[in-house]
Amino acid sequence: MAKEKTIYTCNECGGNTPKWQGKCPHCDAWNTLVESVAQSSAPAKNRFASLAKTAEVAVLGDIEATDIERTPTGHEELDRVLGGGIVEGGVVLMGGDPGIGKSTLLLQALDALQRSGHSTLYVTGEESGAQVALRSRRLGLPNSQVKVLAEIQLDKILNTLETIQPMVAVIDSIQTVYSDQLTSAPGSVAQVRECAAHLTRAAKASGVCIVLVGHVTKEGTLAGPRVLEHMVDTVLYFEGDTHSSFRLVRAIKNRFGAVNEIGVFAMTERGLKGVSNPSAIFLSQHAEPVPGSCVMVTLEGTRPLLVEIQALVDSGGPSPRRLSVGLDRDRLAMLLAVLHRHAGVACMDQDVFVNAVGGVRISEPAADLAVLLAITSSLRGKPLPKGFIAFGEVGLAGEVRPAPRGQERLKEAAKLGFSVAVVPKANAPKKAIAGLTIHAVERVEQAMEVVRAL
Repeated sequence: MAKEKTIYTCNECGGNTPKWQGKCPHCDAWNTLVESVAQSSAPAKNRFASLAKTAEVAVLGDIEATDIERTPTGHEELDRVLGGGIVEGGVVLMGGDPGIGKSTLLLQALDALQRSGHSTLYVTGEESGAQVALRSRRLGLPNSQVKVLAEIQLDKILNTLETIQPMVAVIDSIQTVYSDQLTSAPGSVAQVRECAAHLTRAAKASGVCIVLVGHVTKEGTLAGPRVLEHMVDTVLYFEGDTHSSFRLVRAIKNRFGAVNEIGVFAMTERGLKGVSNPSAIFLSQHAEPVPGSCVMVTLEGTRPLLVEIQALVDSGGPSPRRLSVGLDRDRLAMLLAVLHRHAGVACMDQDVFVNAVGGVRISEPAADLAVLLAITSSLRGKPLPKGFIAFGEVGLAGEVRPAPRGQERLKEAAKLGFSVAVVPKANAPKKAIAGLTIHAVERVEQAMEVVRAL
């Protein structure tokens, strides 16, 4: 009997190679090649011939562009991340740590859609129907009419979708689904990629919105090849600490809406509830100002959020530590050098710890000025004034650069009762904002002088 031909597939990029290597030749990732059986494919000649008969070419200017209709899920925060609601024929991939609440949120959304008159289907490959029903009772969803299918075989799932024709179907999870066309085990790179491709084609052909639940690796990225993210229309990440009651749903990719939008949820006994004022989560709980704390306004998609930046400067040894949580560590080292060179504040023999409160991750450089002011406040042991905010990017030359959409940031701060702001000069509003005193600065040393005078 002839020996089956094997290939090695990369878990990161999905690239194939005929022999095992320590490093993937396609994406240079180490120890990511997994052995699988090579699948025979149809001759390229026949495949291209069939495509040539059906392909049609259209002129871009002649194609009618229509607005995409959306159906609200009944959860305002989830609709915000999706761009307004679910889209007919759209494919959504949701990833997150085990036990963080992915299945809970999706079951709540399906129940809300079903109660509004839409047909829904919940395909579970990790639980039985009785376990899903038990969770539904715990969430306070009595007499829910959501259809449940406990199945992991791809053909049976596709036949059920074709028979029932639901408006929304959830596949929980894509790593448990397998196809008989492949000999590899469920959850392997080949199975995940093939099953996701078939489900995506079924969604586009039938108009069913399919939500795929994906596992994540220990690094926090979606398991399986990155090509899985390219297949779908929307990629959502479920974030949060399992020890905290708050969860964040972040849009990484969205063909039908803005990216980097976030939805904020609170985990309660009755499931996940949307948080209408998420800034309260990330702000200080201190009755009086404390050293090392500075509030800044960050943007998450279209939503301005007030986040507290905390810094702790303590005497270190010959090799001082630089640690940041929620912010870029390399940028922290750069800011400390700017602070020493242009403002005369030295931390070379001090341990510096910086944290963004509430578990939020800040990737934009508009947090630079708030980080520097928090570090200076902790080093001198003097708190910033009550009701103080700051934002702005800091350059290597010591200049304070403007942040995008500064007017919206300032209005959000004024709405929440903040009274003093240090901002880049380019972000200073032309008209005064009621209740907010604004100090516009051009350089880091000017910001330090303003803070000392307050």
